[in-house]
Amino acid sequence: MTDKLPPQLLALFAPRPPLRWVPHIDQAPEARKTARVTGLAQYLPALNAYKDNDGYVPTESWLQMRDRKKLEKKAAAEKLLTEGPLHYKPQEDPNIRGDAFKTLVVARLSYEANEQDLEREFGRFGPIERIRIITDVKAHEKPNKKKKPHRGYAFVVFEREKDMRGKTTIDFFQQLSTCPSPEMWPSSLPISPLSLPFHCSKV
Repeated sequence: MTDKLPPQLLALFAPRPPLRWVPHIDQAPEARKTARVTGLAQYLPALNAYKDNDGYVPTESWLQMRDRKKLEKKAAAEKLLTEGPLHYKPQEDPNIRGDAFKTLVVARLSYEANEQDLEREFGRFGPIERIRIITDVKAHEKPNKKKKPHRGYAFVVFEREKDMRGKTTIDFFQQLSTCPSPEMWPSSLPISPLSLPFHCSKV
């Protein structure tokens, strides 16, 4: 088949000339010698001695940390259930004063509100014996948590129970609790709703 091709095409199928032989630049393969390869068993005693004296302490993985925190949280909850009632002595708490039937709980306080604001708003219903805004006494133990002036709720203790349970007071808070937003509060309230620094639930 190829004998019918013209000479210029037959030249394309001609083999290349053989490579020129040159001597090896280093050593002949049969005369070459490499380093002797041995096992690592002879180094094991030295590795064990280094391992015993290096003082390496393995770090805790995130899985181990997750399991450890879960166990610590469970142990703290069990400890609170068993030891908490033993240390709960409200009669010895100096901050608990006043009659519970004269005490009004004010929740969802604005963080800008203070005792003067509460006294101004609730003093119109009757004389107030004591106002206590709850603060976080363990805030110094939570360095990563944002500091807040108080916990957002307070206790208002009236001098007379009838002032706390009076019709004006009850009507005031019932109207507040039935309105979803300050804009919908009725204009018949004894004070301006938009000036309140807090939200009150039904008494």
